Amino acid sequence: MGTPDSSRDPVLPDLLPNGVQLIFCGSAAGTVSAQKQAYYAGPGNKFWPTLFETGLTPRLFSPDEYHLLPSCGIGLTDMAKHVFGSDASLPKSADDPQRVYALVSEATPKALAFVGKRSAQVFFKTHFGLKNMAYGLQQQTLGKTMIFVLPSPSGLAVRYWDIAPWQALATYIK
Repeated sequence: MGTPDSSRDPVLPDLLPNGVQLIFCGSAAGTVSAQKQAYYAGPGNKFWPTLFETGLTPRLFSPDEYHLLPSCGIGLTDMAKHVFGSDASLPKSADDPQRVYALVSEATPKALAFVGKRSAQVFFKTHFGLKNMAYGLQQQTLGKTMIFVLPSPSGLAVRYWDIAPWQALATYIK
């Protein structure tokens, strides 16, 4: 687990301009993403190819083009903004589900999609009192914002990979 130089600076900035229809929320930046200052930049990460394959983006973006996602109606954030590393290395104290709730409540996107179960579990435990959830569309909502839980695209989570919930999200957003 790493920390940025200043505990006040996020490892990666939120990308949440007005009008986004979909917000992806991961756990925290991975080590490679922190080093490259780009979301989902780790080797073997399926995030960018999956966005293209499901039609959420019109072409395959590279991690360093993450700032272009708002043109596709997509925003990005993480549950823990001030640390980086693998999910197993993240301290629980770094999570901020209240911040994510406030961001989503203000942005009112069509959907909030948790990238991997860890960030979803933190959020659902805090806001809905639930520990476990299946992948895909959830019964719980934030106002009119639907919530999806997606398998992690990380190369470290390949054994859990399933593109079907990602395809369901893309179908809902389109």
